[in-house]
Amino acid sequence: MTCAQAKEYLETYLPLVEDCPEDRELVLAPPFTAISTLANDLKGSTVHLSSQNVHWEDSGAFTAEISPQMLLEHSVRYAIVGHSEPRKYFSESDEQINLRARSAQANGLIPIVCVGETIEQRERGEAERVIKRQVDQGLEKTDKENLVIAYEPIWAIGTGKTCESKEANRICNLIRQWVDTSKLVVQYGGSVKPANIDEIMSMSDIDGVLVGGASLDPVSFARISNYTNI
Repeated sequence: MTCAQAKEYLETYLPLVEDCPEDRELVLAPPFTAISTLANDLKGSTVHLSSQNVHWEDSGAFTAEISPQMLLEHSVRYAIVGHSEPRKYFSESDEQINLRARSAQANGLIPIVCVGETIEQRERGEAERVIKRQVDQGLEKTDKENLVIAYEPIWAIGTGKTCESKEANRICNLIRQWVDTSKLVVQYGGSVKPANIDEIMSMSDIDGVLVGGASLDPVSFARISNYTNI
């Protein structure tokens, strides 16, 4: 969204989540250009900001990247790293994603580390091996109690296909076992929408959701934010 669109979005969204239960943390991850605008309009709100990526160096000749300090200046609290689109379109490696996560933590940001398999990898029976490699390499030398892992099966992103809740829960449980820390937060992301949020959040090992397309509509995202425990 543009800055103007982001401001308009907040005008609709914030009133709809005023009574959201206090045990839920709401986070918006706008494009870099809209972060400053949202930071100003979110002052006094319980809604936090995340960036869509972060570089692993504080400064240097890294044109088109953004440093942790640039984000902290605008009250950003989280940084998404390893999202499926940078992995796919910009060939981001697990090593680079790990560097981003470590840099985020070193500078006081909480990384949201995304992992997930393609449809080809799932059909070949490689899903668990691929995800475990992403978890092991992506979280190397990080503080496991100060991050979020988001399981986003690539084949369920923007396709209308949704990973069955029980299968998503199974994978999230495996991730929890692999990382082995009681404070780990594990999210699910992949065609999350108002119609399936209640079921997804009823699963035992899914702590939250990373929402894509459905978050672009403030009414839709408010419904997701205000999910009902079933």
